Amino acid sequence: MKSDRILIVDDEAAIREMISIALDLAGFDTIEAEDALQAHHKIVDERPSLVLLDWMLPGMTGVELCRRLKRDETLNEIPVIMLTARGDEDHKIQGLDSGADDYITKPFSTRELVSRIKAVLRRSSALSAEKVIEAEGLKLDPVSHRVTANENPIEMGPTEYRLLAFFMSHQERAYSRAQMLDQVWGGNVYVEDRTIDVHIRRLRKALEPFGYDRFIQTVRGTGYRFSLKADKQDIV
Repeated sequence: MKSDRILIVDDEAAIREMISIALDLAGFDTIEAEDALQAHHKIVDERPSLVLLDWMLPGMTGVELCRRLKRDETLNEIPVIMLTARGDEDHKIQGLDSGADDYITKPFSTRELVSRIKAVLRRSSALSAEKVIEAEGLKLDPVSHRVTANENPIEMGPTEYRLLAFFMSHQERAYSRAQMLDQVWGGNVYVEDRTIDVHIRRLRKALEPFGYDRFIQTVRGTGYRFSLKADKQDIV
């Protein structure tokens, strides 16, 4: 069976080597890049299964490269895990808002890193199924990574796209913020409830001009659900 190929992007050769050895032992193929420009070339040419991306890179930072990847329709489905020496909340939120799928703070154990990679790949695989999801004219195409409303394109950020893909794949079920955090961001990522609420508001704003914001319903005392049915008793 073909192994997943992981691109390790870090300007320190010793760190790249340490991670590469750990991933090789875990059964992954690895390739390396020492800066953002080299990384971008390898992503385009070799299409890795996942990118481990250091925040602090010479020239273009890891966050800037992540934003560039997530804006590119041909590359934005490749999951990214940010690596950084800073662990404050604002830093993590900035990394996740750039489109990163997970975030890990240095120093980290190789066991934890391998576990995070496997979890992100599982979630990415679940969200990249080729079947188009449709709900009353709202379509999400996992292959092209496009969302349309009656064939009109809807623009949204990468996190909002992942939220919508999760919601549309799990309709008519209420999820707590903790459950959504685990399914969309990953259980090991620290994100406050208010951050989830911010992304929900952004998703609703993207859907509102087409009248589909009503599908994203707040359930009092629980969290959120995607529903085609209006329940005024529960919706806030």
